[in-house]
Amino acid sequence: MKTRHTTDILIIGAGPIGIACALECKKRQLKYVVIEKGALTNSIYNYPLNMTFFSTSEKLEIDDIPFISNNPKPTRNEALEYYRRVVTSNRLNIKLYEEVAAVKKENDSFSIESSKAHYEAKHLIVATGFYDIPNMLNVPGEELPKVFHYYKEAHPFSLQNVAIVGASNSSVDAALEIYRKGGNVTMIIRGDAISERVKYWVRPDIINRIEEGSIKVFYTSEIEAIKEHELIINTPEGTKRIANDFVLALTGYQPNFRFLEAIGVQFSQDEKHSPTYNPETMETNVSNLYLAGVICGGMETHKWFIENSRIHAKQIAEYIENNK
Repeated sequence: MKTRHTTDILIIGAGPIGIACALECKKRQLKYVVIEKGALTNSIYNYPLNMTFFSTSEKLEIDDIPFISNNPKPTRNEALEYYRRVVTSNRLNIKLYEEVAAVKKENDSFSIESSKAHYEAKHLIVATGFYDIPNMLNVPGEELPKVFHYYKEAHPFSLQNVAIVGASNSSVDAALEIYRKGGNVTMIIRGDAISERVKYWVRPDIINRIEEGSIKVFYTSEIEAIKEHELIINTPEGTKRIANDFVLALTGYQPNFRFLEAIGVQFSQDEKHSPTYNPETMETNVSNLYLAGVICGGMETHKWFIENSRIHAKQIAEYIENNK
């Protein structure tokens, strides 16, 4: 039989914004618990091993706790260390590897069933990010084991024919790393250029590698089908076939909309699919249900980052404290 817990606030997600929410709750002596289906800061843990953030370390700080990094742009490992120390030194109440199975609004409280326990909470904060559900290519062969929607490191792709789909930071970082580890890299890009949002110190590097022919690219192109040893690509010059061992479809990710819709959160009916919430309090159309962090952007996953959504934690905790 599962253990039953009663709390004022249940926070779903132990990423940087979920941690920030926990800190604000503790500061105000609000009873809270955080549950996370994976590791602490699970999304950052799943970033590429050698990733460097676009933001400087002070913009990734939460609750004015200093983030000291070796260089102005911190690395994945430095971020993991920082957020881990914030959690342990503040003794935050976080339950890891505990997945939410169901949420029901019952009168003025929420009934939350997880993989390990049952919770009753007056307030629910969802800070789950958007990294769990990849945007699929929806082409024949995408189910083959040689297709990946996440990238960790370059070594497995050394001496291989690797196709990278996308032109954003993750795609460019993977292309450059794999090329420098001996992979034969081809980029397949729907647009006509490398994205302007690519890190400013990286963008010239990828453009130069493309111009010199070290990394091949098909602009204004899309994969038509993935075969065991080749790709079929639609290009402006017609259909092309290229030899291929692996495909990295780094085409972005999206929040778990079904989870929010099941609780009753309403969304805009356009392509942005933006959730409904009060920007002053972060409360959704469901009373006492709040959104924090990048999940607030719907399909606009580039709209919110750690640095501009840290304030959500204070807004929510302040509102709850003033309306107890």
